[in-house]
Amino acid sequence: MANLKDIRDRIVSVKNTRKITEAMRLVAAAKVRRAQEQVLRSRPFADRLARVLENIQSRMQFEIADAPLLKKREVNTITLVAVTGDRGLCGGYNANIIKRTEQRYKELEQQGFSPDLVLIGKKAITYFQNRQSQFKVRETFTDLDQVPTAEDAESITSEVLAEFLSQSTDRVEVIYTKFINLVSCNPVVQTLLPLDPQGIAQADDEIFRLTTKDSRLTIEKETAPSNEQPSLPSDIVFEQSPEQLLNALLPLYLQNQLLRALQESAASELASRMTAMNNASDNAKELAKTLTLDYNKARQAAITQEILEVVGGACA
Repeated sequence: MANLKDIRDRIVSVKNTRKITEAMRLVAAAKVRRAQEQVLRSRPFADRLARVLENIQSRMQFEIADAPLLKKREVNTITLVAVTGDRGLCGGYNANIIKRTEQRYKELEQQGFSPDLVLIGKKAITYFQNRQSQFKVRETFTDLDQVPTAEDAESITSEVLAEFLSQSTDRVEVIYTKFINLVSCNPVVQTLLPLDPQGIAQADDEIFRLTTKDSRLTIEKETAPSNEQPSLPSDIVFEQSPEQLLNALLPLYLQNQLLRALQESAASELASRMTAMNNASDNAKELAKTLTLDYNKARQAAITQEILEVVGGACA
C-alpha cells in the first residue's frame, strides 16, 4: 500500500514547484514585451542609417573608394559569432544555437576554410570550451544585460572589427535566434563582415500586448507597422567627401546590426523560457491531479482495510 504521507508530501512539492514555474512564466512574459519594445525603438535609427549608406554608395558607384569593411577579399579564415544565453530553463533555445553552430563549423571545415568561434553566453562557452580539441575559440563574452544595450554590442563589435581589419579573419558570420513569435524562434546565420547594407524593417513583425481576461494573463498580438524611411533626395550635398562619411558610418552600422541580433536573441530566449515554464506549470497541474487521485485511492483502501480488521476482530 502506498505511503499516504509520502504522497501528500509529493503533492505539496509539486504545487510549490508550479507556483515557481508560474511566477517565472509571468516574469518572462513581461520581459518579452520590454525586449520587443526596445527592438521597435531602435528600428527607425537603423532604417535611416541604412538609407544614408545606400545613398552614399550610389554616389560612389563611379568612384574608387577605400572602404575596408566593404572589401571582399579571398576568404581563408571565417569567424562564427554564436549568441546563446547565460541561463537555462528555456526549452531548446540554447541547444538549437549550439547545434547550428556545430553544423556550420563542420560545413566550413569540409569546404577547406579555417573557422573559429566568438562565443556569447555561458551555455555556448561551457559547451565549446569542453571540446577545444574539436573547435577553436577566439574570444568569449558573458554577463550581458537581460535586454542587450548598445554598450554590450560595442564591446563585441570592437573585437570582431579589430580582427577583420587586421586580416586575422576574412569573414565574420553571426549565428543567432530570430524572433518570429512567442512559440516560434528560428536559428539563422547572417554575414556581418564584409558589410552589405540593406533594409532592416520587417513588415510582418508582431507586437505582443499583455492583458488580463477572466482574471488570467493573456497575450494579444497585432501586426507592427513597418518603419519605412524615405530615400534621401538625389541632389543632397555632403559637407565631407562620401568616402569619409562611409568609413565613419560603416562601424556604426555594424554595431547596429549586431545589437539587433542580440535583441532578437534576447526576445527569443525570453519567449522560449515563457513557453517552457508554461508547459511546466501545466504538467505540474496534471501531476498534482494524478497524485491527488492516487492519494484518495490509497486513503480509501486504508479505511477499508481498517474496517475489515474491526469487523474481523468482532466476529472472532
